[in-house]
This record gives sequence, structure tokens and C-alpha cells, in this order.
Amino acid sequence: MKLLIVSQHFYPEPFRINDMAFSLVQMGHEVTVLTGLPNYPSGVIEADYKHHQKRNEWIQNVHVLRTPIIARGSSLIRMGLNYLSFALVGSLKALNMSEKFDAVYVFQTSPVSMILPGIMIQRKQHIPLIVYCLDQWPISVTTGPIAKGSLFYKFLYALSHWHYKQADRILLSSASFVHYFEDNLRLCKQVYHLDYWPSYAEDIYGNSVSIDNNCFDVVFAGNVGPAQSVETLVEAAHILKDQPMIHFHIVGDGLSLDTCKALANTYQLSNISFYGHHPVEAMKQYYDLADAFLITMVDNPVVNSTLPAKLQSYIRAAKPIIGAINGEVKRVVEDAHCGWICPSMDANALSQMILDASNQPNLVKQYGQNGLNYYHKHFDKKTQLDILVQLIQETPYDAH
Repeated sequence: MKLLIVSQHFYPEPFRINDMAFSLVQMGHEVTVLTGLPNYPSGVIEADYKHHQKRNEWIQNVHVLRTPIIARGSSLIRMGLNYLSFALVGSLKALNMSEKFDAVYVFQTSPVSMILPGIMIQRKQHIPLIVYCLDQWPISVTTGPIAKGSLFYKFLYALSHWHYKQADRILLSSASFVHYFEDNLRLCKQVYHLDYWPSYAEDIYGNSVSIDNNCFDVVFAGNVGPAQSVETLVEAAHILKDQPMIHFHIVGDGLSLDTCKALANTYQLSNISFYGHHPVEAMKQYYDLADAFLITMVDNPVVNSTLPAKLQSYIRAAKPIIGAINGEVKRVVEDAHCGWICPSMDANALSQMILDASNQPNLVKQYGQNGLNYYHKHFDKKTQLDILVQLIQETPYDAH
């Protein structure tokens, strides 16, 4: 199969589409990636990609074509320009591509407009368009400053509805997404081939070991943004500040990182450490350090319906989950019997669960094994990639 992947982000940016592309090539498929210039999460285009460098390169036998874009910067305006530039310039690039493909696969994070280059190549070459939705649009924007009843939201709704309607198949990263697509976007499951396809974790997370440093280490790894409610972890650390055997580790970057650091400084906490962003290849040291993993999110219907990719990474490492979170993650953790869950943003309950876990090493080990067993049953990499290839190959052009 000759596959074109459209993704605004690609290696060296830390997204799971990297491993998917590399793995598909190892399976014998030909993969080309249409992407932008790497600028996530720093907001600045990396030096090696400035001045027309590396616009056409090969990475682990994946052909990577990069389009010029406006870097995302650190403001909402710059982020909007970043999104718009990829959609428009990427579409021009797609229309000028001469290589023929069997299908086009869009790795859709935010925004929905990144589907547009895929639509262009779909129509030009009459090939099926498969969209993998990791972020529901436009409802996801309501977690930020855009109100659901605003005129701008109505515009985004029309834009999102049009983009999704062009797909021949829509794969959903969370089982809960199907309700939004059917009830809100009014896209029929049968007509638009809405299929739940959960992601898997990179192989590196399966090589984790446990480090005994006479301390109960709890690790949060991932984006530190408004939706992740990492402030709840800082509050829990504050509650547990007199428990010297418990230490919090925050690995990641995001819009809320400075706020969380400032809160920890205000509380004068010595039981929490911040490490900033690290590439996937450097994460093993933190996964080895963890006795348990932390996951927190705000209490929001949109957020509650998502299944963050970090969950698969956590349970692949055979370590238990301790979370203050509702919705889909709560369902999976409880179904897998792999951790402790309390309501979103409840720092008191979270701190108590962490304290309880620190005193139950045998249960911690059992929950970790339960999670790994659940991973192999529901998220196994080889199985999921085989299913993905089958779904792509079975998708007809102009399926509806």
C-alpha cells in the first residue's frame, strides 16, 4: 500500500504519528508524510528547518515533505495563523504532488482545518480519505475562551461539519466520540464509517523497570495545559508536604507550566519537581522512576470523553494509575482494575489515594500487572496496526 499521511506535526515533534509511520514502513508499506516545519512545543521553528532546509527528507525510510508555516508562537493569534498557514500552504502542496497514492490518512489533532490538504489530494487522485480524530471539533474549543453560543463557534461548527463530511472513514481515538459525531455533528455511524480505533504505546514504554530509591515516586508525563489540571497535583503535593517519602515528578511543558511552578513556589514545596519537555526517546528514565503514574483533567464534558494517549503509555509500563478524572479514562481504569480514581480536581481525595497507594506495595504491583494485561488485550501495537491497515484498505473512495 502506498499511503499519504497528512499531519501538521511530525518528527522531531513528539507525536505518536511518528511511530505509526515508521512501523507501517517496517510492515512493508510505502509511506509519505505531508507536514509542516517542526515548532512544537517551543513555538519556534527549529534551526535545522529554517532557510528552506529539509523540505524534502527521508526519516527511517519515510518520505517527509514539509510545507512552510507560521510558527505557533505563544499567543492565540499566532496559533491561529499557524493553523491557517498549514491548511492553506499544505493544500497547495497537495494539489501539486505528482506521486500517486492508494489512500490518504489524516492524523487530526487540532484544528480540524488540517484535514483540508487531505481533501485536496483525495479529490485530485480519487482515493479514499481516512481521518483519525484525536480532538473533536468544534466542541473542543469551548474548553478555552470561545463560547458555544457565539457567532465564531457557529462558524467553526459549519467549518468542522464540512471537513468531516468529506471523509470516507472517520476513526475515533475514544469510544465516547461516536456520540458527539452522531448527536451533535449529525454524521451517521454507518454512512461515515465511524470506527473506534484506540492508539497504542511506543515500544520504548514496554521496557520500563522499577527503581527502588526508598521513596514513593508519582510521575505525571505529558502536556501541562489548562485541560490537564496539573494545579490539582500541586495542591495534592501541598497536602502531602509532611510526607517525606512521597515525591511528585512533573515531566512536560505547556501553557500552565509557569502557573504550576509559581503555585509550588508559593507553597514552598520541596516534594515536587518539574523537568520540562523531553522527547519520547528520553522518557524511559522517568517511567523507570515511577512507582505510579498520575493523570488529571478538568471536569468538562469534552475533556471527559477523550482517552489521552498517555494512558496507553502508562499501563504499557506496568505501573498503576492514580487519577483525578472522570469519563472515558475513569471507565478504562476501572475496567482494567489498574489503579485508583477520584473525581476531577479533587486534590484532597487524590492525596489520600496517593498516601494509601504508598502503603500498599503489593497492590501497587498487582494493579500495574492488571494494566499491562489490559494493554495487551485492547491496545497491542501489532494488532492495532493490522486493524488500521485493514480499515484503510477496505475504505472505498466516495464511500457516501
